[in-house]
Amino acid sequence: MNTSTSLVYLIALPLAGAAALLLGGRRTDKWGHLLATALSASSFAVGLYQLSAMLGRSTEQRAVTQKLFSWIAVGNFNIDAALLLDQLSICFVLLITGVGTLIHIYSISYMEHDENRRRFFAYLNLFIAAMLLLVLGNSYLNLYVGWEGVGLASYLLIGFWNQKPAYATASKKAFIMNRVGDMGLSFAIMIAFATLGTTTFAGIAEVAPQASKAALTAIGIMLLVAATGKSAQFPLQAWLGDAMAGPTPVSALIHAATMVTAGVYLIVRSHFIFDLAPTAQLLVVIVGAITLLLGALIGTAKDDIKKALAASTMSQIGYMVLGAGLGPAGYAFAIMHLLTHGFFKASMFLGAGSVMHGMNDEVNMRKFGNLRKFMPITFVTFALGYLAIIGVPPFAGFYSKDAIIETAFNAGGVKGVILGSVALLGAAITAFYMSRVMILTFTSKARWDDDAHPHESPALMWIPIAILAVGSVASGFLFTRGHALVNWLTPVVGEHTGEHEELLAPIVVSGLALLAVVIGVAIAVIKYQLAEVENVAPENVSGLTRFVRKDLGQDALNEALFMRPGIVLTEVAEQLDVKVIDGAVCGVANMAIGSGSTLRRTQTGFARSYAAFILIGAVALIAGIWVVTQ
Repeated sequence: MNTSTSLVYLIALPLAGAAALLLGGRRTDKWGHLLATALSASSFAVGLYQLSAMLGRSTEQRAVTQKLFSWIAVGNFNIDAALLLDQLSICFVLLITGVGTLIHIYSISYMEHDENRRRFFAYLNLFIAAMLLLVLGNSYLNLYVGWEGVGLASYLLIGFWNQKPAYATASKKAFIMNRVGDMGLSFAIMIAFATLGTTTFAGIAEVAPQASKAALTAIGIMLLVAATGKSAQFPLQAWLGDAMAGPTPVSALIHAATMVTAGVYLIVRSHFIFDLAPTAQLLVVIVGAITLLLGALIGTAKDDIKKALAASTMSQIGYMVLGAGLGPAGYAFAIMHLLTHGFFKASMFLGAGSVMHGMNDEVNMRKFGNLRKFMPITFVTFALGYLAIIGVPPFAGFYSKDAIIETAFNAGGVKGVILGSVALLGAAITAFYMSRVMILTFTSKARWDDDAHPHESPALMWIPIAILAVGSVASGFLFTRGHALVNWLTPVVGEHTGEHEELLAPIVVSGLALLAVVIGVAIAVIKYQLAEVENVAPENVSGLTRFVRKDLGQDALNEALFMRPGIVLTEVAEQLDVKVIDGAVCGVANMAIGSGSTLRRTQTGFARSYAAFILIGAVALIAGIWVVTQ
């Protein structure tokens, strides 16, 4: 394995930007956004250099490691702070820094009039640095540091406009739900060290074949819990829609390049655990299948354009988790869909921000319509992302999502039929709700208020969107040409093989997927393009629609199952603390105080009283001695 001295710069550059802007204060207001953008771009340049160097080495020599320092040395527990750059992590490095830099450029204009723009860019740099540490750590403990850093940065960015109570609440909700998932990662690390004696990826991969299946299953389940929290998968997905409280560039960064991709990375990076723990792997598949349907259904009822895209992210991450749960046959396709999704979802979120910019920050799609006439660049770039996400050839999503659907069908037996059918149904619903977004926003009759004056965004906003839109078109073809991405990832995730014979030929799967897309688009066109769209008041919609708009009752369920019992448990614990623990402590103290008060009465200050006590004591002492000596 080769060593390098430049890996640290990938993280150090954006981290230095965050430190400079936060510690420099108002003195950096005028140029802080430029510094943050330049350092993010520099980190991307270092990533490109590392990719070039990696391509120049033989396959077995491409992984690069760098020890920074000895972190923990307690008995036989020795952990180095070290970085690992291999074929898997370089994909994430380039996604994080490349898309992240475009979001920085977009934010220069988007946040131009915000008085706290410098602090916003500091948080963006911190977010990128934390995510880079997450994907570059060579052990679960190193990964955990970046994992928590991402949680902190997301809390700061989601609640950036915390002067609005609802936004502050949304950031706390995301933070707390992620802490629940983080407990899973903590337990996984502890179980791994206790049973396997190491927390490094290489060390666990080496000893895992000799470990007990029970231990590997426990580790796998805990890793899945961690992934469900960070990637907003069932049952820890309720925070993602509320995370739209942050500025739109934050939404793009969270959904396309950083936070929600971390769970998929964790599962794929831990393939040596899941390959040997079929129960945990099956649970991964189930979670992905449920989430891709839940997210798609939620997306059908959202009128807020950002929340509709957030539900879409939940669903698309579900596809990735499903692919990762299918083992060696699906790891590469899960990463492929993650990368293509990074392009088209970032372009659509930034496109949504462009729409909001031209519509006085309005987010209700029922108050949009016919914006293609006034925002042609935003319309074209958003449309390219739309065609990619619904899976129209030759756009990116067609290659990556169809590959996951095909792999699901080929999982074998009833399992394959069920998973493939769920994935196809998700594709149809995706085509419906994304067509709904396109129609309500761009192609239906104008429905905006009289004070709205829609206009195209400035170049600093639409140029990054246009670059991402190019990725929405070309990335899928480039990744699949000559099985490029599959072959690239094979040294890390293993040989791409299926456990069962092919159930459906790729051409048949593509045909079924396109049929599902056509059906979804047709229903949306009939319902929203050909019919008159009305701005229906929330109280006038059907009960089912209200239920779906409330994220299928996720918050109510969490409140009933966890929050209310938690409050009761807290009250019981408080009473136990006050009446039992504090009662015991205070009882001892009160005894001492009472005894002191009683003894204090003997202190009269009269000499005759003291002489009498001495006389009594002396008589008692003499009597005692006399009794003992008899």
